[in-house]
Amino acid sequence: MRNPSFLLFSFSLPLLLLPALTAGDCGCDASATEHGNRSKAIPLKIAAIFSILAAGAVGVSLPSLGRWIPPLRPQADLFFAVKAFAAGVILATGFVHILPDAFDSLTSPCLSPSPWQHFPFAGFVAMAAAIGTLMLDTIATGYFSRERNGNSRKLLDEAKRVSDEEIAVDLAGIVSVHTHATHGHAHGSATAPADDDLVRRRVISQVLEVGIVVHSVIIGISLGASDNPSTIRPLVAAISFHQLFEGMGLGGCIIQANFELKSMITMILFFSLTTPVGVAVGIGISTVYNESSPKALIVEGILNSGAAGILIYMALVDLLATDFMNPKVQKNGRLQIGINVSLLAGAGLMSLIAKWA
Repeated sequence: MRNPSFLLFSFSLPLLLLPALTAGDCGCDASATEHGNRSKAIPLKIAAIFSILAAGAVGVSLPSLGRWIPPLRPQADLFFAVKAFAAGVILATGFVHILPDAFDSLTSPCLSPSPWQHFPFAGFVAMAAAIGTLMLDTIATGYFSRERNGNSRKLLDEAKRVSDEEIAVDLAGIVSVHTHATHGHAHGSATAPADDDLVRRRVISQVLEVGIVVHSVIIGISLGASDNPSTIRPLVAAISFHQLFEGMGLGGCIIQANFELKSMITMILFFSLTTPVGVAVGIGISTVYNESSPKALIVEGILNSGAAGILIYMALVDLLATDFMNPKVQKNGRLQIGINVSLLAGAGLMSLIAKWA
């Protein structure tokens, strides 16, 4: 849990190879596909890379300013409100943006009627991803909590053994009673609730980033592969907004997880760079990538369904439920109203963007 870079790299690398599965595969009605204007689309896509990179970097880095700006610290009222807004953005992303796209992909007429038209695969995969996230969440948290408890017990046993040996030597020599025992060689202590909470927050932040990475790669490749300027323009604005506030939600989780500086920078960089790298990959394969091919539809549909399930679970259970049931929030009616308004604002604005993207 101390170094998440390997997990993120191993998970995102196969996603960047997604175009290799679909390149050169003819899709249905390929002749009717609007190719747009490539010469006009390229400058827009290059601008999109920098716009999305800046928005994501600002969003995910903003919570770290709490070290110098008190209102942005994890226990500040403003932090709760901003995190609720960001959780609303993540929730709407899963329900309104990703899941409908997954249903469209897996029920496309380009796929054979059997089995794709006869079973709601998108909903099933989303449900399975949510259940899998729950299992990973509990198993990982339990494992690292038991590991901490085991290490603490070993330290306590060792301290007790050393203390007992010192007392025995003192009594046998009848010299003087050492006070080492009473001084208390406390080399360790039982895992406190705060330690268990820290473990859980680290699990939450890493699982949340995995869900975000899946969707970010797909939308980046889709934008980069498009040659239609009228499609790219609203996508740039929508994705930039999405990255800004989704990054704030993830950044808040990273700060609360109290990672080492190296791990924190790794997670921030992965979030900031994933979508721009996806756009760059999409630009590189735009002449051979066919998003209407059966392979592309199936792979993207399944990945989108899984990402939707992960993000919906994380937003509701690990972000909203945790903060809304926080004793500080429960004792403050004004703060309760504020974070509810923030949640509705975030979910509403992100849902509204679905009109254009």
